[in-house]
Amino acid sequence: MNRNIVSNCKVDPESLRKTAEMVVQKLQKAGYTAFFAGGCVRDLLLGQLPNDYDIATNALPDEVIKLFPDSSFVGKKFGVVRVRMSSEDGERIELEVATFRKEGCYRDGRHPVSVEFSDAETDAKRRDFTINAMFFDPVSGKLYDYVGGREDLKLKLVRCVGEPNERFAEDHLRMLRAVRFASTLGFEIEHATAMAIKQNAEKIRCISAERINEELTRILLESPLPGNAIRKMDELGLLEEILPEITSMKNMKQPPQFHPEGDVFEHTVAILNVMGRALRDEQMPIKMWDEKDKIILAYAVLLHDVGKPPVARNDGDRVRYDGHANVGAELAREILTRLRFSNREIEAISYCVQNHMRFMDVQRMRLSKLRSMVSKPTFPVELELHRLDCLASHGDLSNFEFLVNFMKELSAKPALPEPWITGHDIMNLGIPEGPQIRIWKVRAYEAQLEERFRTREELQEWLRKEIESNRKSQQNH
Repeated sequence: MNRNIVSNCKVDPESLRKTAEMVVQKLQKAGYTAFFAGGCVRDLLLGQLPNDYDIATNALPDEVIKLFPDSSFVGKKFGVVRVRMSSEDGERIELEVATFRKEGCYRDGRHPVSVEFSDAETDAKRRDFTINAMFFDPVSGKLYDYVGGREDLKLKLVRCVGEPNERFAEDHLRMLRAVRFASTLGFEIEHATAMAIKQNAEKIRCISAERINEELTRILLESPLPGNAIRKMDELGLLEEILPEITSMKNMKQPPQFHPEGDVFEHTVAILNVMGRALRDEQMPIKMWDEKDKIILAYAVLLHDVGKPPVARNDGDRVRYDGHANVGAELAREILTRLRFSNREIEAISYCVQNHMRFMDVQRMRLSKLRSMVSKPTFPVELELHRLDCLASHGDLSNFEFLVNFMKELSAKPALPEPWITGHDIMNLGIPEGPQIRIWKVRAYEAQLEERFRTREELQEWLRKEIESNRKSQQNH
């Protein structure tokens, strides 16, 4: 799956803006109308430098190609051309230039039966939300708003252009996009738009898993408070259609001394919100994490307690969730497979879910087990999941701090030593070739790492006695 959530995201925003202006200027000098369009206009009006620019024009696709030879069709039928330009700094930048269009009826909740090229006003009225349907001329500085988008920006409203049921019938994914825009911008969804989502929520299942995955991932990573976005999805009926395993967390009570925030659903909302703040905190290392690791963290956070509802059992005056981590890992695999995640992502996320409870025992773990734990490639994500889990519940970070200090001490020590005991040594002690060799090698190496013996000879003598004791025990049975 393509995980490039935002194109041109590594390009300097100011350089990107100037390059987009150059494209508009070139189109206008050739006699065409050309504007910035959609989300970039919204962002500019909000005082933000966009990470991407879309350009709309009355030039036909073939005419755009003639003006910009280093370009290609993205969808000629829809009038979209990908223009490649070099910025003033020499960076290669790609921008989409689309011809104003009018679309006919939709056959499948996504694709129009016919497309006709049109003018700016007609084009604006076929777009999804008013705040995304404005045009801006960077040359003259004039805003073109045919649908009341600027007023909705002031009101902080996500409102469909025209009749909401029609907009959602054109592309059912727009229902999820409404939640994303509301959550990322801190807006409300306008009443008629929200009512239409509730009426049409079940149709989200007609959308491909890949598109839902991409939109849900953007909600989790781009929302300042992604837990609130999940709550909004629940209120609108979308969560039950996409992730019924999360809605089943509601009313799953938890001990107030450990979870003052409430039931399992409320805890999930809380931990997602804590994650959202951490991802935006300049002081937190995870802000600089690779996008792939952020995705693994986000879904590990979302799904870490997904195993609780199936294993819930009453024990006197409290509910217990024994084994929820293992059950949760299996459920996570099912959910992530359903959403078309890669095998690498599925394994990493489900591993984090399966092991998130072991952190409560770290201060009692043997040194060798701790070393093994912190050496896992997923450990940074696991540790952050644990920290967020604590902050969203009881607030006790003692195990987190213990591990941070342990890793500091570990980094000050030399790299792991070569094992003193080899497979041949173990065979010489009477163990035949087979799986038992590896088991005894692991035991010997753990004892070595725990520094229980000063020399190889001492370790070998201990191992000889252990093997002999084990052999006698088996004979007695």
